[in-house]
Amino acid sequence: MMKLFATLAVGVMSMGGVAAYAADAASCSTVKMADPGWSDIAATNATAGFLLDGMGYKAKVDTLAVPIAYGGLKDGQMDVFLGNWMPAQQGFYDKFIATGDVTQYAKNLEGTEFTLAVPDYVYDAGVHNFADLNKFADKFHKKVYGIGSGAPANASIQEIIKKNEFDLGDWKLVESSEQAMLAEVQRNVKKKEFVVFLGWTPHPMNVQIKGMHYLKGGEKYFGDTGSVYTVTRKGYADACPNVAKLFSNLTFTQDMENTIMKNVVDNKISNTEAVKAWLKENPAVLEKWLSGVKTIDDKDALPAVKAKL
Repeated sequence: MMKLFATLAVGVMSMGGVAAYAADAASCSTVKMADPGWSDIAATNATAGFLLDGMGYKAKVDTLAVPIAYGGLKDGQMDVFLGNWMPAQQGFYDKFIATGDVTQYAKNLEGTEFTLAVPDYVYDAGVHNFADLNKFADKFHKKVYGIGSGAPANASIQEIIKKNEFDLGDWKLVESSEQAMLAEVQRNVKKKEFVVFLGWTPHPMNVQIKGMHYLKGGEKYFGDTGSVYTVTRKGYADACPNVAKLFSNLTFTQDMENTIMKNVVDNKISNTEAVKAWLKENPAVLEKWLSGVKTIDDKDALPAVKAKL
């Protein structure tokens, strides 16, 4: 062991410390990130990816269901997930984060809503609360539209049905991708048919679905307002301190995410293009995000990222 330390010391001294940094950079040069297929995470992943690219790193984004993303973090196959929605993911927090298998690293967004929602004409008819849904069971065809299979919010809906909460015991959860769910909602809205679905903010749905309202009464399962956290594999901050510093700085706002997502939808551009457009209008945020952050070759990250704009 002493011989090993001596060999390492000579190597570091002979290169002026460069060898130690290069070894760290090589192991951390690709940042493996998860995306469950959600528009908001696509936007925030694109933001992180643009910054990492300017710093000389590469973001590798895999589309994974939430349970698989957490399993990948636990097993060290994934590095970062920007979509730890709380309290909606309390079950995953208990299973992976509270046990120490996954690290809840930094809060990246606050003031979120994530619960069942209805369009304006359904709200105006008297559906304001989870308890109001079954009063109009026939009009809803006893269906709740959720997102992809395995999503924590779907699990909450399934628990409500299983426990016959709000007299919803004989209702059915319809699981599909976010895009398919919203397409079905839009079809119902166009025909003014009753529909209840999972809604959240930030998301373009809040302006695309006219008069969208979030229902009260489900706080036991979905909370009132919440926050989104960045989570990492265990030990990631120690193994990759420079990239981890970026993720500790990387916080978003509702307005930022909504603007980026709306630009993607309205103008049919990529998330990366929408992120660049937003940053050109709001370049000052880069100073906060890149404070104390270096490029992969140990230079100041701020001018390197600005050059990409």
